[in-house]
Amino acid sequence: MVNLYLHIKKSLILFLLGFISLSFYGCDDFNSLDFNVFSVNDDKELGRQLDLQIKSNQQEYPLLNQQSANDYVQNIVNQIIQSPKIEYRGVFVYQIKIIRKDNVVNAFATPGGYVYVYTGLLKFVDNEATLAGILAHEVAHAEKRHSTKRMTKAYGVQFLLDLILGNNPDQYAELAANLFAGLALLKNSRDDEYEADEFSFKYLQSTIWYPGAMKYFFQKVSDNSSGSFLEELLSTHPLNENRIAIYEQLIANAQLAQPNENNLFSQRYIQFKNTLP
Repeated sequence: MVNLYLHIKKSLILFLLGFISLSFYGCDDFNSLDFNVFSVNDDKELGRQLDLQIKSNQQEYPLLNQQSANDYVQNIVNQIIQSPKIEYRGVFVYQIKIIRKDNVVNAFATPGGYVYVYTGLLKFVDNEATLAGILAHEVAHAEKRHSTKRMTKAYGVQFLLDLILGNNPDQYAELAANLFAGLALLKNSRDDEYEADEFSFKYLQSTIWYPGAMKYFFQKVSDNSSGSFLEELLSTHPLNENRIAIYEQLIANAQLAQPNENNLFSQRYIQFKNTLP
């Protein structure tokens, strides 16, 4: 009876995949579809597995053991996820960890809302609102489930079916290990970046921070684009003139008042940076 159930379930999933492929026949390719074979629970489990692997590799990902710094950054995320635009608050963990590497200016999010920030980025940023924009951008990657959507496109249908149907319980660990190997599938496409920028802006509109503060980060990255310390950032978060123009249009359309110390929190952020090792 169980085998019959699995056979029926597998047949239905195959039918669904086939139907989607035929429905979009004539599009550029199947990879253009905004389709995710993974469930929200799959995102949570993959994120948990990745977090275990990151914590176990202190040589590559040395975590900062400074409670005050972790609390400061976590508090920003806790405020961001109160936005009414957040869908998975209370479902994804939205947990911050700081990686102690001053020579890396980057942050990344894994499925399920695990967010990692390098000390190099914390020291590169000039005000709290800009950091909030970057963190909201990473939250958006998790909310929009960009990683598992890319994995849906990258892995074969049979592999995904086996995973969904539970035919190979070791595949979650295998999948997490493949992601962990250089975090290759966490490299964002330009479309992912556009969407994460848009929702970062939307999330911050209901917070204390200036919603367009990531423009300062973009400008500083552009001014230092030849620096080797930005290579990882630009490989995982591609930045081009079109992305900057789209973000500036978001600011223009919102008709925001000019930012000031009351929504940038530059002085408070300088004080925080001075506490970092």
